[in-house]
Amino acid sequence: MARQVDGGKLVIASHNQGKVREIGDLLRPFGIEVVSAGDLGLPEPDETGYTFTANALLKAKAAAEAAQLPALADDSGLAVAALDGAPGIYSARWGGKNKNFDLAMNRVHRALKGQTDKSATFVCALALAWPDGHSEVFEGTVSGEIVEPGRGDQGFGYDPIFVPTGDTRTFGEMDPDEKHAISHRAVAFKKLVEACFTK
Repeated sequence: MARQVDGGKLVIASHNQGKVREIGDLLRPFGIEVVSAGDLGLPEPDETGYTFTANALLKAKAAAEAAQLPALADDSGLAVAALDGAPGIYSARWGGKNKNFDLAMNRVHRALKGQTDKSATFVCALALAWPDGHSEVFEGTVSGEIVEPGRGDQGFGYDPIFVPTGDTRTFGEMDPDEKHAISHRAVAFKKLVEACFTK
């Protein structure tokens, strides 16, 4: 049985405002007060793990310990089949030091030149950690394909170049509520909520 979160304050262990906003929206129905690691001035730990789960746990545990509050961390990214799963855990780093996703999307397009397989998967690992060291982890994925050029200005990150299977629009063209319903983060989040949050 997973440990429950019963209201109160929760740290989102991220400095990415798009991610913080998206997770905050998903948590709102549970009466949780969300504060970001950036708002608290917490340092960003080095992501030294080799999987999404390892990096999510590393970030959640560091934030929970520093803030002495439960902390939720997300490690997510785009895994492109023809690129052997790259950019994967290095998704943000493909945009350089400033995490410029226009640059990152251009790198994906350049790397896929001449490839016929454009299939890709968005992966999200969510880790929830408490100050006493306890943690829970949940993973979600959504399959789709890469399109060029990118389309839409909703969402963030690689959303404009990713079309989920069964749709013709990119995540960047979808209304945020529609994307929240089917995204990799939504899949992981549904598992998290069912395990750790009571309405």
